[in-house]
Amino acid sequence: MTNKAISIFNQLRPLSVGYDDVFDHFESMFNHQYDSISQPNYPPYNIVKTGKYNYDIQVALAGYGKNDVDVSFENSVLTIKAKVRAVQNDSIGLKDGEDNIREDEEMIHKGIAKRYFSKSFTIAEDVEIKGAELKDGLLSVSMERIIPDHKKARTITIK
Repeated sequence: MTNKAISIFNQLRPLSVGYDDVFDHFESMFNHQYDSISQPNYPPYNIVKTGKYNYDIQVALAGYGKNDVDVSFENSVLTIKAKVRAVQNDSIGLKDGEDNIREDEEMIHKGIAKRYFSKSFTIAEDVEIKGAELKDGLLSVSMERIIPDHKKARTITIK
C-alpha cells in the first residue's frame, strides 16, 4: 500500500467509531490487488449511478453469450468471469464454441477478443444485487443501495 493511503487511513481512524472493518478491508484491497499486480483492463467496463440509490456495472462483452459468462456474488465481492472451455479447435486455434462459424466457413481475421477474463468488484454490505442482463454485447449488473430504517435521517427529541 502507498504511504499516502496509509496516511489517510491513520488520519481517519481517530475520527470514526466502528469502522475498523472498513479500514481493514481497504488496506487488504490495496495490499492484495494494487501493490504487486497491475489491474487488467480487459474487458472494458463502466460503473454508472442510475438513481439516488441505484448503480449499474456495465461490462463490454462483444461476442460473448449468456452461457459464456459467470456472474457470482460472495463475501461482498461481485465477480464477473468468462467460463473456460477445455477443447481446442485444431484448424484455427480457437476453443470449441468460441465463435459462431460453420464448418464451411473460415476465420480470416479475428478482431473481436474472446478470451478468459475475471473482474471483481467490492460491493458494500447495504447494496443488493438486483440482477444481470446481457444485451447487445453489454452485460449490465444492476444494484440498489438499501437504507435500513435505523440509518435513515431522523430528528432526535431533546428531553
